[in-house]
Amino acid sequence: MSSASSTDPFQPLKADDPAVVGGYRLAAVLGAGGMGKVYLSYTPGGRPLAIKVIRAEFGEDPEFRRRFQQEVRSAQRVQGLYTAPVIDSDTEGAQPWLATAYVPGPSLAHAVARHGGLPLRSVLLLTVGVAEALGVIHGAGIVHRDLKPANVLLAADGPRVIDFGIARAADTTALTGTGVSVGTPAFMAPEQAAAGTVTPATDVFALGQIAAYAAIGAPAFGEGPSHAVLYRIVHEDPDLSRLPDGLRPLVGRCLSRDPADRPALADIIAMCHEISPEPLRQGEDWLPQEVAGSITERLRMPAPAPTPPPQPSTAPTPTEFAPGNAPTPPPGGPHYTPTGYAVASAPTQTGPGTPGAPSAPGAPGAPGSVPPGPWQPHAYQQGHPTPPPQPSGFQQPGFQQSGFQQPGFHQSGFQQPGFQQSGFQPQSPRSKRPGLVVAASVVGALVVLGVIGALLPDDEKSGKEGRAGTSSSSGSSAGSGSADKARGKPVDPRPVSYQGIDVTANYALKLADHPPRPVDDEDSGVSYGKGDFYFYRDELFGDERVGSANGKLVVLKNSQKGSLEVCRQETRFTEKIELEQLTSGSQICVLSKAGHIAVVTYRGKSGADDPSRYITIDLTVWRNAEEAQMD
Repeated sequence: MSSASSTDPFQPLKADDPAVVGGYRLAAVLGAGGMGKVYLSYTPGGRPLAIKVIRAEFGEDPEFRRRFQQEVRSAQRVQGLYTAPVIDSDTEGAQPWLATAYVPGPSLAHAVARHGGLPLRSVLLLTVGVAEALGVIHGAGIVHRDLKPANVLLAADGPRVIDFGIARAADTTALTGTGVSVGTPAFMAPEQAAAGTVTPATDVFALGQIAAYAAIGAPAFGEGPSHAVLYRIVHEDPDLSRLPDGLRPLVGRCLSRDPADRPALADIIAMCHEISPEPLRQGEDWLPQEVAGSITERLRMPAPAPTPPPQPSTAPTPTEFAPGNAPTPPPGGPHYTPTGYAVASAPTQTGPGTPGAPSAPGAPGAPGSVPPGPWQPHAYQQGHPTPPPQPSGFQQPGFQQSGFQQPGFHQSGFQQPGFQQSGFQPQSPRSKRPGLVVAASVVGALVVLGVIGALLPDDEKSGKEGRAGTSSSSGSSAGSGSADKARGKPVDPRPVSYQGIDVTANYALKLADHPPRPVDDEDSGVSYGKGDFYFYRDELFGDERVGSANGKLVVLKNSQKGSLEVCRQETRFTEKIELEQLTSGSQICVLSKAGHIAVVTYRGKSGADDPSRYITIDLTVWRNAEEAQMD
């Protein structure tokens, strides 16, 4: 999106704009629209990015967030010459965002508003480029749904289509019915205006609108109130009298009310070549000079805000320790901030698994001081707690040099075994008085144990005495009973979560399966019945419900958050729930006879235009949380 309200394409950040998004420091505002706001930023190598931050209202809608995640994954597969590729994204944060390559060029909306319609050759090259982009987008299984002049950027070497697929996520949120406009009525297809089935042919209609708008400088169905424009789109023919003669047949076919009558993208490209009096070749002269000047304006981008140089933290004072007991440096060592680049916005973590800032190799660390994190290329075998000696200048794979930071990471809080972090002074190789230090350590440990023992309740003390060893015969019967009770207390199983499970009508899930996969309810083969959680649909009357043939269900109240403890305490049992009683985000406890407990979060059901009937759920399972019930 580009703002056409000002001659300067780069607007300064305001007080309510974030300074950093996902570790990318923002440099300017590029535009704003119904879905959110777009900012200029840069990669570590200095390549410009356009970062779209989704409005908070959309981010709070769970169904939008789920669809947005799906669309971003699909968009990452789109790699075309006439699309802006997705570079980075965060679909899990409080405000989702999406980063694409920055295209230095005005939008078609901006260019037409400022300079009027384009010449025929420019319109044909524009149409061919957008048609190629749609071919790549449709090939990834995406329908754009919101193709409009603001989503077509005019670069020096051809058009670029942006924002493909995001409108589909917005279609699912209740905000689209409460005054938040996502699509543009003047460029909608009749089936969109009538809430019908959206297909790739919907984008072909929008392409015809784009071509007409670029040629005459106005929408083909005119302007005015949204309801009036939508009525004309659905019931009337467009006014194409101002189009060049060669364009009318092409645009007229694209704007057919019946999607089946619209041409294929390959046919559109072929027709453009037939219309052109000279061969169509994309080049830097494809736009009029006055429009090309807008590209030059957008090449003068503001520089990223500088950040202060890295300041290492003060080194701690060396302390003498007994050999073999030297402590490792505390987490949160020297922080390194990339100069002239973003400060990571992710919270600083400490402990294993957080990337650290390595120093020069060769300084061995305390054996076993820090376990290797799961991200390391390999783990050292037992008996080799430090890495083998490396030649000077060697850098451990997977590490980044100090002075640079990947967005979203803080280089602190973890040290590779065998590497000394800069900012810490090396420990003394040997204590001068090891005997005194060892004695002091033993005395200190005894004092701590004595204090702990004094603070324990009497029954806990006696229980611990009974567990101290089999050779002691002084433990009382009461103490032995407490110990047995403590040993017999069950340990809660760990939860396992699964996201976005589509359960087809008359299929069921078994909680014991990993991962749970819906099976035909008639042939599920579950030992206790048809399934732990099923979705049933009456094909004759259309009644829909969820239930359990192998346990009990509890619909949680809005004030309750699904957890193992809550599900254990609830007693408002039922075996089936009508689907109309559930809304997006509703949670259901499932207690199976096999002893498994789960929380089902209902996310919604398939649309009326979907050939399949299914519901979408998230699932968290605690397996073997209770004793199995035998019938």
